[in-house]
Amino acid sequence: MKRREFVERSTVLGAGALVGLPGAPFVPRRPRADLVLRNATLVDGTGRAAYEGDVAVTGDRIEAVGRVDGRGSEEIDLRGLVLAPGFVDIHSHADLSLFTNPKAESRIRQGVTLEVTGQDGGSMGPWSAAERTRIRESYGALADFSDVGGFLDAIDRLRPAVNVATMVGQGTIRGHVVGFRDRPANDGEIRLMRQLVREAVAGGAVGLSSGLEYTPGSFAPAEEIAELASELKGTGYPYASHMRNEDDRVLAALEECIQIGLRAGVPVQVSHLKAMGERNWWKADAALDMLRHAGASGVDVHFDRYPYVAYQTGLQNLFPASMRSGGTRAFLDRLVAAGEKEALERAARDKIAMLGSWDAVQIVSANSAKYGNLRGQRLGKAAQAAGVDPYQLTVELLRDNGGSVSMIGFGMSEENTEKLLAHPLGMICSDGGSYAPYGVLSRSSPHPRTYGSFPRVLGYYVRERRALTLESAVRKMTSMPARKLRISERGQLEPGFYADLVAFDPDTVMDGATFEDPHQYPVGIPLVIVNGVITLRDGEHTGSLAGRAVRGAAAAR
Repeated sequence: MKRREFVERSTVLGAGALVGLPGAPFVPRRPRADLVLRNATLVDGTGRAAYEGDVAVTGDRIEAVGRVDGRGSEEIDLRGLVLAPGFVDIHSHADLSLFTNPKAESRIRQGVTLEVTGQDGGSMGPWSAAERTRIRESYGALADFSDVGGFLDAIDRLRPAVNVATMVGQGTIRGHVVGFRDRPANDGEIRLMRQLVREAVAGGAVGLSSGLEYTPGSFAPAEEIAELASELKGTGYPYASHMRNEDDRVLAALEECIQIGLRAGVPVQVSHLKAMGERNWWKADAALDMLRHAGASGVDVHFDRYPYVAYQTGLQNLFPASMRSGGTRAFLDRLVAAGEKEALERAARDKIAMLGSWDAVQIVSANSAKYGNLRGQRLGKAAQAAGVDPYQLTVELLRDNGGSVSMIGFGMSEENTEKLLAHPLGMICSDGGSYAPYGVLSRSSPHPRTYGSFPRVLGYYVRERRALTLESAVRKMTSMPARKLRISERGQLEPGFYADLVAFDPDTVMDGATFEDPHQYPVGIPLVIVNGVITLRDGEHTGSLAGRAVRGAAAAR
């Protein structure tokens, strides 16, 4: 089926002809709805079969779903298009970038209307005054806040184009209380960290995240993390984890993740589940079996995954977390220190052997004048062109950029990616930030998932690969993450729910971003509505900023 023309019709006062009695003033009959979306194929987010119908919106809420008889102040004909709830990105890194460009271009254009930030153990606070200053100096202008509640308040003041929820990061809390030392926290520090989790939940956080391949969160033993996660007990919020390992020891890391949830008595969300390196691809099936058995034994456990075979992280992650103790400066000194540099080199070369080659690493950002031209290049080819050893180039990149270098690593299989996306326990995420092909957010070569995750699932894995049904894919992007996080009144086409909506052409929707040219918008998504406000019309951003903070039900009111 060819894409039908996207036709917009506006009717002034809808069906409200002027009526009145002789000698009395004419009073306009109020339209039934502010907006009526007509003749769409409705995929409501619950997983039920698609059906033809209309959706009426009044204010920021869905008023009716099905066949709407009355007219609206504005009407849009969606014949030939699918209308679904706006997509919920359960693992997003759009925290800081929204303050740089609140239009959230790469998010809105792929249909995302709710970002769940504070992932991988890193959240917007709690920060000390010094930590807040360091963040501001590193990332530019930032609203004046120091904790999760303040961040959400700042989102309400900013009113970006998307809604924003957040978890609180175990790594951020540990860095705030313990610092970057590789040691267990003492009893007093654990009490303080638990208090900070409680305060974050009261401020609106919807879970606790960890990033156990990153410092300083990686220095915490499982028992310590479970103590913090236990503060979520009774809220229904999950412990979400970028596990301690995602390659050679992925199964042991998954067992630890599940055990932390069991010990704390809280649900578990495994972040971006994968088995990296060809020698580990067989472990994906074993990991899914572990999750199935855990679920059968009563653990509320799920996972999320982005639809690509490459991941994005910091170049420092070529080295074990234990070798990054003490912070970035200490790590950079170790790279050249006698008696330490040899062990670091062996560890990095082993990681590259697991990935396959140095060309399995692509540079995302290197901001120094000397190496800025390497953005988007494969590390092996760049080293060959420069006539240097790839490891030596890695060391120089890190030292010349103060350790702040991002990379993409190609390490997962297409077969496993398809299997994970289709699995009943899996949800869809981007694991990406918000970008734009203009301004400061265009000055890197990010993972294409930042622009294309959700349309890629719909276009490639649903339409072309038929790995999962359209209804199942939409559920994984909408009601399933909303329910996991206990976020009410979002994620479904349901009267009374917030009017976060996306219309897409099932025959043409597809990602446009590539690893070589990532700043490309997707196609086939002409309409996005956030809290009842049209934010994307005919595929173009309207400039409307109708997003708001979404706080957990346990937030103090």
